[in-house]
Amino acid sequence: MSSVTAISDKEFETEVLQATQPVLVYFWASWCGPCRLMSPTIDWAATTYSGLKVVKMEVDPNPETVKQYQVEGVPALRLFQDQEVLEATEGVIPKQKLIDILESHLST
Repeated sequence: MSSVTAISDKEFETEVLQATQPVLVYFWASWCGPCRLMSPTIDWAATTYSGLKVVKMEVDPNPETVKQYQVEGVPALRLFQDQEVLEATEGVIPKQKLIDILESHLST
């Protein structure tokens, strides 16, 4: 059981790109109403999938990563493994869609 870790531009390389397991990056903003809808689903994923690392990054204080991974709207998700983006979504997605994305990339 793990929880969601908040990271910044400075930590992105070590926390995400150098991670040995898949990493789900949740891009959010404090002013974003739809992000409040997504947050419980992200927390759920962090505690449900043992082989997955889940981090969140607030977009406003972290412009470098946001620009590099072309995050144009929040909430946004990027699923990384071996320094590659496997999946990318923007906007609120249903829990079942997140499950489908994760299960298509994670070995059970």
